[in-house]
Amino acid sequence: MSTQFLSKLSQNYIEILADDEYYDVTIEIGEDPNVKILRAHMNILCYRSPYLRRTLASNKKNKANILSHIKLPNISPEVFQIILKYIYGGILSLNDHDTSENFKILLAADELLLQEVVDYLQKYFIENKSEWMEQHFELGHRTSFQSNSLLELQQFCTNFMANSPEKIFKSLDFTSLPEKSLVQLIKRDDLQMKEIEVWEHILKWGLTQNPTLLPDPNTWSDDDFKTMENTLHNCLSLIRLFSLSSKEFLQKVRPYKKLLKGQLYEDLLNSHLDPDSEPTNNISFPRNIKNDKSIDSKIINNLNIISTISRRIDKMVINSKFDHLRDLYLPYKFQLLLRGSRDGFTPKKFHQLCNNILYTVTFIKVKGTEEILGGYNPLKWESSGGYNKAKDSFIFSFKNNNTKDVIISNIENTEYAFFNDPIIGPYFGEDLIIHSYQESKGYSQICCKKSHYEKKIRDTEDQFSIDDYEVFQITKR
Repeated sequence: MSTQFLSKLSQNYIEILADDEYYDVTIEIGEDPNVKILRAHMNILCYRSPYLRRTLASNKKNKANILSHIKLPNISPEVFQIILKYIYGGILSLNDHDTSENFKILLAADELLLQEVVDYLQKYFIENKSEWMEQHFELGHRTSFQSNSLLELQQFCTNFMANSPEKIFKSLDFTSLPEKSLVQLIKRDDLQMKEIEVWEHILKWGLTQNPTLLPDPNTWSDDDFKTMENTLHNCLSLIRLFSLSSKEFLQKVRPYKKLLKGQLYEDLLNSHLDPDSEPTNNISFPRNIKNDKSIDSKIINNLNIISTISRRIDKMVINSKFDHLRDLYLPYKFQLLLRGSRDGFTPKKFHQLCNNILYTVTFIKVKGTEEILGGYNPLKWESSGGYNKAKDSFIFSFKNNNTKDVIISNIENTEYAFFNDPIIGPYFGEDLIIHSYQESKGYSQICCKKSHYEKKIRDTEDQFSIDDYEVFQITKR
């Protein structure tokens, strides 16, 4: 059995730091006029800091027994004294300093390769000082990307840029972003920017790196295009050009076609001119743009789903094999009528809130999964009347809360598009069933089958439970 008396050990080492008799190193800290000479002990510094070990290796005492002397001009005396207290005694008290000084401690620890402190302070700033980090974003971003050790801060900055790009591009000269940061940002699926904006910002960034180029590509020579292509080499492949509309492609991309590989440009051109051309396998899907207030939903947090449903309602999805790759199509406002977790999971509440309203979309979240099911009813829900005829009704499924594996099943037998009854909820044919045995009781039968719609939207006909369901009326925005 062994016992560690670390508190007393730490105290003794702090006392060694304050001792003036046995030191063998002097350290010149800071720059004029704020310079201070501190005394320390080579063995302790070398074993606690890899950076100081390397620095002191070439500054050992010579035969004349002259003290080693090193300079650290990038660190202030005040900050280095805090660092020394950690090096000697393992003590780091953040409450004694303001946030700006604590950030300087982080940067000093990074320079001195004190990885334990670097890891601790990165976590501290992210978890406790995120508001300060946002307010001082330019500082945090610039300094973190100058280091290979501040990876957590780099990730924080990239996350912030992805979620709030408008704040960054308005307040920060984004053209000064290092390429590494820019690449990390535009490769993200959750970057909250329209793709045409990504394209335009990348071009602007490239022009800033090549100040001799004029903004108008019509004035560029072949060498100018080659120069710009080399500058944007690591960015161009990350822009989801297939997401652009035909108008955006014509006006914004075509003038720069020499920047793109020949086959890529031909594929882009074909996707707009020939709706029957086949997409290639390596096309990236649109980014997962979050809610833009077109829908108040606890189920849908990816506007690409709303875009896909809207395209089908407007009968656009059948026109092109590339429609699911295009940028957001959001012509409708989705007005919430019912939310199960708010209003209850009973047929009675469904009919109270949704009857006699045209153009409704139902979303159902399957319990314990990311699967979303639902259907579109262009006519009215009612409390009675049995089966109803509708030629434009459809049901759908999104397996992972994205549009990659979407199944949209159109009504095939139009006489049985949906069913009205006081003891059922949104009930599409016999293909998407939400059923109870009493008006005021919870739903007891929920399942999907293949009957009156053209294809199954689930692999199994087994019953399942739901986390929530919502019904919306759609209206033109």
